[in-house]
Amino acid sequence: MPICVKEGLPAIETLANENIFIMSENRAKRQDMRTLQILIVNLMPTVIATETQLLRLLSNTALQLNVEFLKISNYTSQESSLNHFKQFYQTFDEIKEKHYDRVIITGAPIEKNEFEDVDYWQDLCRIMEWTKSHVFSSLYICWGAQAALYHYYGVQKSALHAKLSGVYSHLVNNQRHPIVRGFDDLFFAPHSRYTAISRDDVLAVPELELLAESPDAGVYLVSDTNNRQLFVTGHCEFDRVTLKNEYIRDYLQGLKPELPKNYKLKGEIRLSDQTSWSSHATLLFTNWLNYYVYQQTPYYLKELSS
Repeated sequence: MPICVKEGLPAIETLANENIFIMSENRAKRQDMRTLQILIVNLMPTVIATETQLLRLLSNTALQLNVEFLKISNYTSQESSLNHFKQFYQTFDEIKEKHYDRVIITGAPIEKNEFEDVDYWQDLCRIMEWTKSHVFSSLYICWGAQAALYHYYGVQKSALHAKLSGVYSHLVNNQRHPIVRGFDDLFFAPHSRYTAISRDDVLAVPELELLAESPDAGVYLVSDTNNRQLFVTGHCEFDRVTLKNEYIRDYLQGLKPELPKNYKLKGEIRLSDQTSWSSHATLLFTNWLNYYVYQQTPYYLKELSS
């Protein structure tokens, strides 16, 4: 089934070339069915690329999805993205009375900052509190996962001695959990961050379950025991060139980055176009849509507030 988004979204052309069915708003309004309502809070600097990556993963399901994008008032993006935000993103005041089946809050390249020092921290906390009564299931990615674990459970992040960048192997801790159903015992996913959370801190919170981790990258997948919140410290949504582009960006900024680990080299700084995590990413999003959302969300979303 298709994903419904606003007409003109740049991701539509890219995904159409991949034979992914994206439906316009006007056509979707003629469909007589209960579509899943999805809200994406996109904090990544690569705005359009991130939209495309997430919509690509959301498309791998038989469910029809209506996807909306939310901007945070104090979030500052590149000048080139301002018109894009005006055309395709809504403010919190515009959506605060609505209810959603799920929300995705992305990462952001600000993990070196203390949470309270982030310009839009209070706005983000307001959104995270709002999800308790207006969203059935929430997915937090990378810095978004660290921020949510800190906000809800007081789990602190700590600085790494160098940026963690590359593709790492992970082990599943609980094969019986629905979110990891079908996962291989050993699977791969990209990471790109300067901070980490401690497995001991996660295990110390009774409301949290550590579902998957990496010997080299640490905590990866955490769920709350009610299966309403999912925290992913990596970037399984990355496409095949994202790590390459981030490396080049850091290199041009004079940060002297190390080459991403386990990301096959071609020449001096040309990185591989091969992926080893796409099937994992697809399965993670499919399981989340199916087991966390579709099978449990009330038909009338306003019941979430009652």
